[in-house]
Amino acid sequence: MATAAVLIPLSVAAALLGPLWLLSGLVGVITLLALWEFFRLGNDAGFPGFVQWTTLCALLILFTQWRESAVAVARLAGRGTPGAGNPWAGGIEAVLILFILGSAVAASVTRLEVEKRLAALVVSAGGFILVALPLSYLVRIVAFPEGRRFLLFLLVLIWVGDTAAFSVGRRFGRNRMAPLLSPKKTWEGAAGNLLGSLVVGVIAARWLPAPEWAVLVMAALANFAGQAGDLLESAYKRSAGVKDSGVLLPGHGGMLDRIDSLILAAPMVWWYLWWLSHTGHLR
Repeated sequence: MATAAVLIPLSVAAALLGPLWLLSGLVGVITLLALWEFFRLGNDAGFPGFVQWTTLCALLILFTQWRESAVAVARLAGRGTPGAGNPWAGGIEAVLILFILGSAVAASVTRLEVEKRLAALVVSAGGFILVALPLSYLVRIVAFPEGRRFLLFLLVLIWVGDTAAFSVGRRFGRNRMAPLLSPKKTWEGAAGNLLGSLVVGVIAARWLPAPEWAVLVMAALANFAGQAGDLLESAYKRSAGVKDSGVLLPGHGGMLDRIDSLILAAPMVWWYLWWLSHTGHLR
């Protein structure tokens, strides 16, 4: 409880009031901690990875997302230059290509045994694509009109959904959702999770610059993605034979344990906001 009492107000303040560089830096710290926990789980499962190279590319992705958001925010405020964009030619695509080429080189020159090199490539790609890249979209959400409100909406939606899932699942849970991955998760808890997110959507619709139906659809999509991310992280831990991804947060396990729902929900919300903006539904 003490950890949550400190982290939640800090997260809200950073999402609503913090300068973009501070928000990006906070997301960067969270991303690196989660990424390193992911590699630790890989090692526990017997699959080493290219930690340094993946970490460097994760930082490049975060820089790219920060730059894209900074340009968009300046343009919305009337300070941007038409056509201004990312200094990295190709933006995210350039970093992805760089990651692929660098990983190929790393697999060729590493001192790892030959039979472990494929595993190292897979774990590195998994950490980059399933942790670093999706989390970086927390920064890109800010690029939309009233993007900070949508970012806070996402955070609250995840917190309320997780809390509702725990409460409903503990009291009414009977049917297990994925007993091999997470024996305590039930379909009743998942329904409570979705209901909690939809309630947040109904309340937040009055505060967000989008139609109520669009906010509710966003809440549902983010919830589905969040629950998928939760199960995905459970699969990581089961593969490594551990209960928690780490011990960083007292009483809460590791960073991955705390942000697993955000990992897939963040790019889902960004994509949906992109769709709303291109269809004229974002005011």
